Amino acid sequence: MSEHEPYDPLDYGNLTVNLVRELMDRNPVDLPATERFGGPGVYALFYDGDYEPYAALRSSDAAHPIYVGKAVPPGARKGGRAPDEAAPALFKRIREHTDSLEAAVNLRVMDFRCRYLVVVPLWITMAERFLIEHYQPCWNVCVEGFGLHNPGKGRLQGLCPWWDTLHPGRQWAARLRPRSEVEAKERLRTFTDQYGASRGRP
Repeated sequence: MSEHEPYDPLDYGNLTVNLVRELMDRNPVDLPATERFGGPGVYALFYDGDYEPYAALRSSDAAHPIYVGKAVPPGARKGGRAPDEAAPALFKRIREHTDSLEAAVNLRVMDFRCRYLVVVPLWITMAERFLIEHYQPCWNVCVEGFGLHNPGKGRLQGLCPWWDTLHPGRQWAARLRPRSEVEAKERLRTFTDQYGASRGRP
């Protein structure tokens, strides 16, 4: 932006920068999170383990998320009564993800950290979109499926998510139609080659 152009704090780009800065100023916490807190919001997970296919995605400084997500207050999706904004929606969502990591046979919870930001509900969906567009996290744009819930009995005819293909262990995903692990690793390899180049890694 030129120094002569008016500054618009509600400009899409400025909102993105401000949101990213606010989230990344929060201290990362180890998983599993133990300090319960209330409110909805957004969060980012960071990986610093030794799973070789993720070598380019490691973030020892918790600066490059492998996954970004959101948690809305209970009742927000159904309408009707006002959603409970004091409920621990964000805390519970992070704990759900911890359960998924613990179930995976080739990942360790201790290799992950989390930054989170309690957000006014009106901004949550937009905040998540800002973060995904800014960081392009692997588990959001390439190895999708980490944030999925058990689809429930009678809805298990779909394909196994890419995330569960690479990281088997969740019981409900094992009942879905399998995908090719070779194809999943090739997708990941293409992504990490580009991602590593963007971060100046060989």
